[in-house]
Amino acid sequence: MVDNKFFVIDAHCHIYPDKIAKKAAGATDNFYHVHGFGDGTVGMLRREGEKAGIDKFIVQSVATTPKQVSSINSFIAKTAEQSEGKMFGLGTLHPESEDLERDVEEIVSLGLHGVKLHPDIQGFKIDDYRCLKIYELCEKAHLPILMHTGDSRYDNSNPNRLIPVLEIYTDLIIIGAHFGGWSLWEEASKKLSGIKNLYVDCSSTFAWIKDNETVKEMIERYGTDRVLFGTDYPMWSPKTELDRFMSLGCSDEVNRQILSQNAEKVFGV
Repeated sequence: MVDNKFFVIDAHCHIYPDKIAKKAAGATDNFYHVHGFGDGTVGMLRREGEKAGIDKFIVQSVATTPKQVSSINSFIAKTAEQSEGKMFGLGTLHPESEDLERDVEEIVSLGLHGVKLHPDIQGFKIDDYRCLKIYELCEKAHLPILMHTGDSRYDNSNPNRLIPVLEIYTDLIIIGAHFGGWSLWEEASKKLSGIKNLYVDCSSTFAWIKDNETVKEMIERYGTDRVLFGTDYPMWSPKTELDRFMSLGCSDEVNRQILSQNAEKVFGV
């Protein structure tokens, strides 16, 4: 709880088993050329998040090979189950899986609340034909997809790849991480705003965009009912990210929408 009146859901947290957490978090740091805040463990997320005033967490991980899918989904589900209601999990999928139907059925049976995909790290384009079955199955199962979007170094997850998918799978909810376009935030917000089945989160933005007015303009483009708060732990400090969001000076109504209500609606938590 922030300022004793704002319930907070961190809608974008990566976690890993303790034995591999440091290595996994380091690999992500190397990919983005940053020195991350955390070690990727569940314990650190909970300690630092609760210290910052965050009440609940949407947790996830990404399968870099099809063989990792089931073990990751089981880990995420078990972590959420043992969290005393503090954590809610997203499953992972991989477009090269031999049985996507089985993978989606497992996600549903485990009680996970959606799917996390990272086209750049997993090595596919959003509109790759191999991914179409994923979108079809998630749409049918009412599983929202939190998707990494944007990277000026590649052409896997930029708006030109995302828009056709949103236009075809109109009942599929996609949350475009990093305001819909990491490293091309403003461009993405201008191209993607107004698409009814797209939401975005604010994770991995504040470290690069220091001007509050620019961030507020992007929020207005998408709509305050379309933006979710997220820290991208372990890359960034939960306290730093939450403090920066609060520094925007949004109204109480907007704070409630972005800090919790939109995540509750999208993920059903």
